[in-house]
Amino acid sequence: MSGDYTRKEAWALLTEYNQDAFHLRHALTVEGVMRHFARELGYGAEEEMWGIVGLLHDLDFERFPDQHCVKEQEIMRSRGVPERIVRAAASHGFAIVTDIEPEHEMEKVLYAVDELSGLVGAAALMRPSRSVQDLEVKSVRKKYKNMKFAAGCSREVIERGAAMLGWDLDTLIGRTILAMRSCEDSVAAALEPHAGA
Repeated sequence: MSGDYTRKEAWALLTEYNQDAFHLRHALTVEGVMRHFARELGYGAEEEMWGIVGLLHDLDFERFPDQHCVKEQEIMRSRGVPERIVRAAASHGFAIVTDIEPEHEMEKVLYAVDELSGLVGAAALMRPSRSVQDLEVKSVRKKYKNMKFAAGCSREVIERGAAMLGWDLDTLIGRTILAMRSCEDSVAAALEPHAGA
């Protein structure tokens, strides 16, 4: 349960602070990935909350990149977002911009998949299909080793996230690809009104 806080409220808050299609795509993708993992890992009753955490995790990044994971806590608390969501969203900046360490499995998953979903998405765009549907782990691993590819996606964070979950890198990549396949169509549909953004 996400308390009384709804996905509709979260989307309204996200789009108040984020208009760029790139940021909206990332938020929607991480939301879908988080929902998938909630179901996969036995947290189906909390799927909505996991999704909202994914949706809001970069709330402040477009407007306040220099205060990332700090400003968003202030914004969310001022809007009555439940503390568990605030903490979870901010924990993905652990050891980079915050000292909030991921503790709950939801927080560890967010930490692990945030950067990785960007890298996987970039790898998918290199394919003729421009889709994750036919993307395989070995293709991602090849791109992963090229440090110039998706250079903004921190390999250190991805590997730290995998270690937090107790998964090897191939397992994390494989499960993240499956999660992204599960939401690719819904993300594209949600972005249609923002295509010109």
